[in-house]
Amino acid sequence: MVNTFVIHAAQVFDGERTHRDLPVLVKDGVIERLGGPVPDWPVVASPGTLLPGLIDMHTHLCGDGGFGALDRLADYTEDELDEVIERALRAQLAAGVTSVRDLGDRRYATLRWRGRPGLPTIVAAGPPITSAGGHCWNMGGEASGPDELRAAVAERAERGVDIVKVMASGGGMTPGTDILACQFTLDELRLIVEEAHAAGLPVTAHAHGTPSVEQAVAAGVDGIEHCSCFTPEGIRMSDELAAAIAARGITVCPTLGAIGELTPPPALREFLERTGSTIRDRIGQVARLAQAGVRLVSGADSGISPAKPHGMMAASVEWLVDGGIAAEAALASVTSVAAEVAGLDRKGRIRPGFDADLLLVDGDPLTDITALARPAKVWLAGTAR
Repeated sequence: MVNTFVIHAAQVFDGERTHRDLPVLVKDGVIERLGGPVPDWPVVASPGTLLPGLIDMHTHLCGDGGFGALDRLADYTEDELDEVIERALRAQLAAGVTSVRDLGDRRYATLRWRGRPGLPTIVAAGPPITSAGGHCWNMGGEASGPDELRAAVAERAERGVDIVKVMASGGGMTPGTDILACQFTLDELRLIVEEAHAAGLPVTAHAHGTPSVEQAVAAGVDGIEHCSCFTPEGIRMSDELAAAIAARGITVCPTLGAIGELTPPPALREFLERTGSTIRDRIGQVARLAQAGVRLVSGADSGISPAKPHGMMAASVEWLVDGGIAAEAALASVTSVAAEVAGLDRKGRIRPGFDADLLLVDGDPLTDITALARPAKVWLAGTAR
């Protein structure tokens, strides 16, 4: 195993800005320094671009990426769950994803995969808190009323989760739930946030309907997943709502992107057909969030369907750029900004002292974002994978 080496790519995106002709020295799994005299170490030379390893900020490692992926969770044995999780992590790593934030599993299965050598770093939420029969109820996180909600947060804190996920609205993947409606009252959602914050845990809320987005903002969540702003008339987000999200410092993970043909589940398909909307209409809405100053991170909602396989982060970032977001900002959403939001202090940047989780791609994603989907080499803690 080579513990010391130099990566000399044509350019380096350090998580915030781009540099030309900047050698990166790696020693014992850590970035030793950038530039300066190059010692007599092995050199990895490339005409491509070196970036921090990518961070998928919204994944479901228990989802196998097939049709009905989430419906099968309740029937998996522990061994079957572990097999799905390991395959998911290896697919993510092959695509240059060196850290993931899992926002919904079954039986806290992803927590036991944290810290395993040779696999991506995991930030885990455990089962999301949802209403009785609510979105993703089959992950085991149903809770009703103040006492059960307090107990749900306490259980997650005791189990050692990194973040609390709450389903503030219904979702397209769970039949019988309403994507336009709130699943909790404002007081209940505030209670979840207060209890989680008291335990030192951030809260992120799944929210599709505009009422649930507004409720999440009022409740003081730290993040909003999807933030789709669906209404009976289509996708509608006021300038005031976007400004409020920005003013309160709430991070949005819009979960953009798809591979191949995206087949919406029945409830979502009915909404799109009735309102004349399309999934890609959301690109413009997300661009408006960015224009309002909302901090964006990228996550694919990977693992839930064939159009959302593990390892598809490049597509998620590409959709941001399609919406007019600058390539550097889009790349930051999956590296430095993502690391900051996820609490990964030594990741997401190419900087001395940071972990050598690195991605080398063919081409220049600053001028051709599709280059992000062409990984040439991936290092995890300085070891090529």
